[in-house]
Amino acid sequence: MYKLIIRPLLFCFDPEQVHHFTFKTIRTLHKIPGVSALTRAMYQVNNPKLERELFGLKFKNPVGLAAGFDKDAKLFNELGSFGFGFVEIGTLTPKPQVGNPKKRLFRLRADKGIINRMGFNNGGIEEAVERLKKNKGVLIGGNIGKNKVTPNENATDDYLICFNALHEHVDYFVVNVSSPNTPNLRALQDKEPLTKLLQVLKNENSKTQNPKPILLKIAPDLTNEQLLDIIDIVKDTKIEGVIATNTTISREGLQSDNKSEVGGLSGKPLTNRSTEVIRFLAEQSNKAFPIIGVGGIHSAEDALEKLEAGADLVQLYTGFIYEGPSLIKRINKAILKQ
Repeated sequence: MYKLIIRPLLFCFDPEQVHHFTFKTIRTLHKIPGVSALTRAMYQVNNPKLERELFGLKFKNPVGLAAGFDKDAKLFNELGSFGFGFVEIGTLTPKPQVGNPKKRLFRLRADKGIINRMGFNNGGIEEAVERLKKNKGVLIGGNIGKNKVTPNENATDDYLICFNALHEHVDYFVVNVSSPNTPNLRALQDKEPLTKLLQVLKNENSKTQNPKPILLKIAPDLTNEQLLDIIDIVKDTKIEGVIATNTTISREGLQSDNKSEVGGLSGKPLTNRSTEVIRFLAEQSNKAFPIIGVGGIHSAEDALEKLEAGADLVQLYTGFIYEGPSLIKRINKAILKQ
């Protein structure tokens, strides 16, 4: 039904407007008695064999929602009803920011991809915290970044503000230095500044009564040498894991007319590269740390490939938009058949 009726209708309109319309629709429908229970019955797969334990957390299944979809933590409870084992909110910044000028979100239908140059648009950390206080049991990851106006030499301050504000309200953290849509942000992926940033966050974490896992989200555009640096950084800072990968700036092999739009590319064109990065990290580190695989998962087979390459969990975003919520169920059922 989704791919035959709902998706063709939604794809007739501007993707950012559709995103907001979809949020309002899902939120409104879930206020109707029985809708949440019906959604869970349709999409959730509950089986102890799907449970995963990583960095001290128990995930009810290994299929999560990637950051960027529920930036402001507005819909995580409702999205949990669709069968996600966890939901990552953000990227959040200390202060609200409008992001980059519109139009900034583009469908690449011929490639089953999306280009975005949103620019960390969000309502700021304080508003999100208030909504997270209403969590009804969804395992939440908090993806954090810096404000556009904050220079890189002061970036650590922004990450610390977000870290401290969110600490009581999320189950794990993701440090995002890999978005291509905030000027100079990816420079923070260099070994020296990244090691410093992660070490500061780890030190801050150690002062808390309940330390939370810290993960690093990396770009798919890193060279093998840079990926080896990432392995060293994880080892040196003792962070808990890596999310591979964010969107790419590559446009190789694209067919869509709007392929030259500036921004980060996600979806099917990223499938192979993200899997390559996962496999490289897993093999070169001798599986020394957990990896969450994300990028171009449009089928159960795509998810299984990432798990076989070395991912412990997977996340959806663009595949969720193109394939619909039944994709979560299909992946979980495929995992059970193994």
